Amino acid sequence: MARILALANQKGGVAKTTSAVNLAAALVEAGQRVLLVDLDAQACATFCLGWDPEDLERGAMDVLRGTEIREVVLKTADGIDLLPARIDLAGADQLLASRSGREFVVRDALATVANDYDWMIIDCSPSLGIITINALAAADEVIIPLQCETLSHRGVGQLIETIADVKRLINPRLRVLGILPTLYDGRTAHAKAVLNDLGPRYKVEVLAPITRSIRFAEAPAVGRSILATSPKSKGAVEYRALAQRVMR
Repeated sequence: MARILALANQKGGVAKTTSAVNLAAALVEAGQRVLLVDLDAQACATFCLGWDPEDLERGAMDVLRGTEIREVVLKTADGIDLLPARIDLAGADQLLASRSGREFVVRDALATVANDYDWMIIDCSPSLGIITINALAAADEVIIPLQCETLSHRGVGQLIETIADVKRLINPRLRVLGILPTLYDGRTAHAKAVLNDLGPRYKVEVLAPITRSIRFAEAPAVGRSILATSPKSKGAVEYRALAQRVMR
């Protein structure tokens, strides 16, 4: 059975999608079978892996409506299988709002292919709506990407409380694997201060930070991960280390 790992933060711009894509690529490089699930209507993970969402006829929204997941999954050049998103996923919360058992739609869909993969990585929407609750209900573990800046703290406490509620009410196996500091610039005292504050403030493990780099911006232009476009870069090395950490 696949382990399901969600990357969640209701704040945008924290390198959540970058982390989902590059962690998935690092797991594939380590010999794992990986499905990346794009649950963000902005479809950035889909674009980052070489697919234009506007050209796709089906996506994750169709799976929420009942389409067999294997009919929608795409292959990518990085070896990652992708459940893509399109703009219509913006209507997911409205679609699920009146459905019985609405918190478990994603979990039940992923269960049909759980034996096909070692890992399922979910790139969550930057919200705490029904579709994100679905992701947390399906997941075994959560990583919280967090930019090393003061304003990025806002809302993390609320997210951790939401995760605790999901664990208590609908998914007792759910746990926070850790906070992932991103866009880290160790040359600044501010970034170091934020990094040092994370563990004491949130009482969860703080994973090794991901350093800010222009290489992350370049990779989506060719529809690949940083492991493919700049395999010896510091960012690629850091995501390989993160993959080894989550596999432990």
